[in-house]
Amino acid sequence: MTTLVGDAAAAPSMHNAQPWSFRYLRHSRTFEVRADFDRAMPRSDPQTRGLHLGCGAALLNLRVAVAHEGWHPETRLLRDPDDPALLAHVRLAAPTGGQSDLGALYPAIHERHSSRFPFEETEIPDAVRTALVEAARSEGAVLSYPTAWHLREVLELVEEAEARNLTDRGSERDLAEWTRIDAPSAHLADDGVPDYAFGPRKRGGKAPMRDFAGPRQVAGRDAADFEQTPQLALVSTSHDRPEDWLRAGQAMERVLLLATLEGLSSSFATQALEWDDLRWPLRDPVTGTGHTQILLRLGYGPKGPRTPRRPVAEVLDIEP
Repeated sequence: MTTLVGDAAAAPSMHNAQPWSFRYLRHSRTFEVRADFDRAMPRSDPQTRGLHLGCGAALLNLRVAVAHEGWHPETRLLRDPDDPALLAHVRLAAPTGGQSDLGALYPAIHERHSSRFPFEETEIPDAVRTALVEAARSEGAVLSYPTAWHLREVLELVEEAEARNLTDRGSERDLAEWTRIDAPSAHLADDGVPDYAFGPRKRGGKAPMRDFAGPRQVAGRDAADFEQTPQLALVSTSHDRPEDWLRAGQAMERVLLLATLEGLSSSFATQALEWDDLRWPLRDPVTGTGHTQILLRLGYGPKGPRTPRRPVAEVLDIEP
């Protein structure tokens, strides 16, 4: 059980806050997946949408790990007004057919790391793009690739959001709390984004990159030119409820694990999603429907460094 939760907790989360916990009920062989609202970000994520996305990614990892061990992860999303932290149940059921695709993603769980380094301009093959679309669809979400004028608009929205965040005190406080720029905390903390994972400052290029250092100076940090034609993907859902955020988080992680197996690197660009007036224009311009939940940057480039994780003992409770 500790190994399964260690796999689940390798999931990405906003600012690597790791806002989840797990409870294992022995009598029913069931995991409870729970939100840790003490790790929410009141300014950057006031509705806890990003928190739910991270928990959804951890839920997907748990399902993959359970399938890898030969069980069927019987999963049920929950919404209990009396216990809003309880997000999902995953029961270890007898194996069934059709789990091979899920279990096959397992090798990518500990290989997937956010890469905030420049990617190559090499275009992702159509077959890989299609497979990523299908991966999102299997989790009840839509993956789309903005191009032409839509891509330019998305990049402008992210740039506007990044400019706002640089002067927004709330965003500055969230960054200060969840980034580590001094040597002791960068290497000893078990959460947050350490300075070695910031990547270089963007000197040129159009890739949407968050500068985790903000106005602070990081010793030895270089600058680099990023992609002129970034390859982005939007994950969207039909509705915008907590259960949709969980589905989007699972879809996001399923896409990222498959992308990792296909040799792709990835990072996130959540800045525009943190401002309600900028999030809405991100949606698919063809249909004009759907709610954008996450913006991914994909491409061929350096793998990101491993970032710290909380000890399993802090996030897992096993009941007799």
